[in-house]
Amino acid sequence: MALRKPQLRLKPSLLVLILLVVISGTMLGLSTGGFIVNFKTVGFSALSTLQKGVRAGFNGITGMVSAVQEIRVLREEYQRLTEQLENYEYMQRNNTEIRRENEHLKEQLAFTEQFEYKNHPAQIIGRDPNNQYSTLTINKGSRHGIRKNMPVIAVQNGLVGLVGKVLQVGHTTSLVMPIYDYESNVSARIQDTRDVGLVSGLGWEDRPLSMKYIKKRVLPDLQYGDLIVTSGENENFMKDIPIGYINTITVQDYDSSLNIELTPVVDFGRLETVIVVDMKELNPESLESAGEGDNR
Repeated sequence: MALRKPQLRLKPSLLVLILLVVISGTMLGLSTGGFIVNFKTVGFSALSTLQKGVRAGFNGITGMVSAVQEIRVLREEYQRLTEQLENYEYMQRNNTEIRRENEHLKEQLAFTEQFEYKNHPAQIIGRDPNNQYSTLTINKGSRHGIRKNMPVIAVQNGLVGLVGKVLQVGHTTSLVMPIYDYESNVSARIQDTRDVGLVSGLGWEDRPLSMKYIKKRVLPDLQYGDLIVTSGENENFMKDIPIGYINTITVQDYDSSLNIELTPVVDFGRLETVIVVDMKELNPESLESAGEGDNR
């Protein structure tokens, strides 16, 4: 026989009592104001929260726009400062170049005033480094007193060196055959031993010069770095103008002479100005300086 679960039954009188307690409690709460809802306060709080959210969003957008503008301003300022720096560096380079050029011109001017022969400073305005029979074009010609076969020298880093000779003369420009040209031949002398040989070019400005006809007996007296100068013979060039330094000496059994290679005194790759010398006329400024020295 199945057992029945006991059922909880409330008496009607008890339900009525519970209902009266709930109603009484509710009325008591309403009368004391504990359950009164202040809709105005609730609406104000909701509106304030919404305003705060809107204000935060607006401030965020404003801050983003301001940041973008600040970035643009900073970029423009950076560009302006970069251009100013480039201009400053350009001016610094120009000032350095101007100072270097002025120093070089002063050095050249001092030499030209003291040099015994009349001379004509000139600037190189053209060259063809790929031509083995290369010539240098200078900005002086017959109008300035330049003549064919005049010797050409240069002052570079405080040193005087032989450049070549005038090959062809125009009205305002001239062509100079440099000593490294294949067809260039200069009577030269070893400064210390005074032995005479012939210096020729090998065709390129970055190659050494060749000196021949120096007897083998001179070998014990030679050293690397010995200076070779013009001999002054044949009246083609002035005497004792530096040409180059000995860098290689080769002895061959079948040859009675030494094969000597020279490093030119003049760095032709950096050569910008030259001095054309008129050996037929003395330098009046040099004579004046000599006269003032004698009077003293």
